[in-house]
Amino acid sequence: MRNQLAARAVLLFVLGLFLLPGGRAIAQTKSPAQKQYEELIFSVRGPDLFRAHCAPCHGSEGKGNGPAASALKTRPADLTVLAKNNGGKFPTERIQKFISGDAPSMLSHGSREMPVWGPIFHQVEEDQDFGNVRLQNLVKYLMSIQQK
Repeated sequence: MRNQLAARAVLLFVLGLFLLPGGRAIAQTKSPAQKQYEELIFSVRGPDLFRAHCAPCHGSEGKGNGPAASALKTRPADLTVLAKNNGGKFPTERIQKFISGDAPSMLSHGSREMPVWGPIFHQVEEDQDFGNVRLQNLVKYLMSIQQK
């Protein structure tokens, strides 16, 4: 009997959220910040991916001065000089492997404090895999911010 009363109370509460004026809006409303964050996470656009996953450490301009940089043991790389530091040619394959975690050993290039984004990029959607698209678009974006 008590279980039935408790179940009815819960049912009435839930129905009240949806049936009372404004209840539906309360149940479905997300903050603008939450909506923007979800758009960044689900995006396949290079600039969006950079803002969501890279900018906290590398900074909005990719210079290694993001808000989380001071908390790291190793300063994040300046991503705007990757081509300059590679004889003027952007190291596309090396950067793809580093981001995805497929590089054989990056220990000689510093610590591996940077998260491996490859598996994360592949697991965003439940029904489709845009991981490789995200990786390629992020690398293209990094190519576009190189110092001239």
